[in-house]
Amino acid sequence: MIKIYHNNRCSKSRSALEILENSGKDFEIIKYLEDAPTKEELQQLIKMLNIEPIDLVRKNEAIWKSEYKNQDLSNDAIIDAMLAHPKLIERPIVVNGNNAVICRPTENINKVL
Repeated sequence: MIKIYHNNRCSKSRSALEILENSGKDFEIIKYLEDAPTKEELQQLIKMLNIEPIDLVRKNEAIWKSEYKNQDLSNDAIIDAMLAHPKLIERPIVVNGNNAVICRPTENINKVL
């Protein structure tokens, strides 16, 4: 089943959700700010996205700038930061089977539909 890691306050996330709704395909909405992924789930997402953990971080968030920016963090520490502060996780992420994309730009969703 298709999954979307969604934040309703994000316009890109709302746009990706609209594309999913119009696709006619079944999907699950994961409100990751309310139901944060486990460490294992986050590690799996990073692997499926084929990126480094730092590439999934929203570096303009105040919490990143105040607590983590300019630090020499291990991948594990970066993942722990996202787990402690889920709003640091880039969004939206759409997963279909073993494929996942960050929908920035929103059209990236077409790579997994």
